[in-house]
Amino acid sequence: MKRRDFVRTLGSAGGIAGLGGAAGVLQATAAARPRPLAARESGYGPLIDDEFRLVVLHTNDTHSRMDPFPMDGGRFAGLGGAARRATAIRRVRAENEHVLLLDSGDIFQGTPYFNFFGGEIEFRAMTAMGYDVATLGNHDFDNGVDGLVEMLPEAGFEFVSANYDVSESALEGQVRPHTVREFDGVRVGIFGLGIAFEKLVLASLHEGVRYTDPIAAARTACEELRAQGCSLVICLSHLGYEYRASDRPSDLTLAEAVPEIDLILGGHTHTFLDEAVVFGQGQTGFTVVNQVGWGGMRLGRVDVTFDVARQASGWAAAGYDIDDRLDA
Repeated sequence: MKRRDFVRTLGSAGGIAGLGGAAGVLQATAAARPRPLAARESGYGPLIDDEFRLVVLHTNDTHSRMDPFPMDGGRFAGLGGAARRATAIRRVRAENEHVLLLDSGDIFQGTPYFNFFGGEIEFRAMTAMGYDVATLGNHDFDNGVDGLVEMLPEAGFEFVSANYDVSESALEGQVRPHTVREFDGVRVGIFGLGIAFEKLVLASLHEGVRYTDPIAAARTACEELRAQGCSLVICLSHLGYEYRASDRPSDLTLAEAVPEIDLILGGHTHTFLDEAVVFGQGQTGFTVVNQVGWGGMRLGRVDVTFDVARQASGWAAAGYDIDDRLDA
């Protein structure tokens, strides 16, 4: 594995702010309650000072959790809730000029909201929160391609997936490999990657959508986005954080294989990372990997700074617990 650093202080080409927990990677999954992050108490303003800064907020695997988890004595009791997430997002935007809001897939499935309304409520809520771009997870196909297409008019944000070939499906023209957003002269490229359908999605549910090699797709996307003048490249990954099988694509193997990615915002494995993972490499000098569990219990944040030439120069990461403190 290439050099992988766990940095606690801010600095050029890398840093972590407002994060608690022991050194190293904490791979808590859905079986464990997320650990609190100190950033929740430290406010919503800049994590790192510089002349120009972009705040990237991100979620993954929200799984139709519109309401907080019930107060039933379970490990997640009282956590999450779309209204609370909206409050946190609104507070961040109030204190930061440039904010990008992203999701790494599995928006659907998990509560009666999806069973009864097929994704309409989830997409409307995300649109109201001002999401910019999302990718597709395996559960987003649970009502089939046609069911997903039927809900897309409710989504006021873009979908990207570089390794799902949708050219022979009803998603043609609705899901692009990548997109570009611009903030005061800084061009930010965003692409998505989806997990293999085998053993996860019935063939009838992804009819016409073909899975292709995510590593090759990522390399192509990075090349095309850099050619379009992007000084920051973000991957919305639904590959999963890490697996025992070394040949299975994951966020960590992706970071090693494609150093031109600057941020990998992950999903699928429901991994609560109390510290983002950074690889020192690539055009910017960093590839940051982060994932924020599942069920909307945490809102992730990565601040990226840019120099006078509008090239990425540093980063800082934190997160917000979505809980009853946001009810006030």
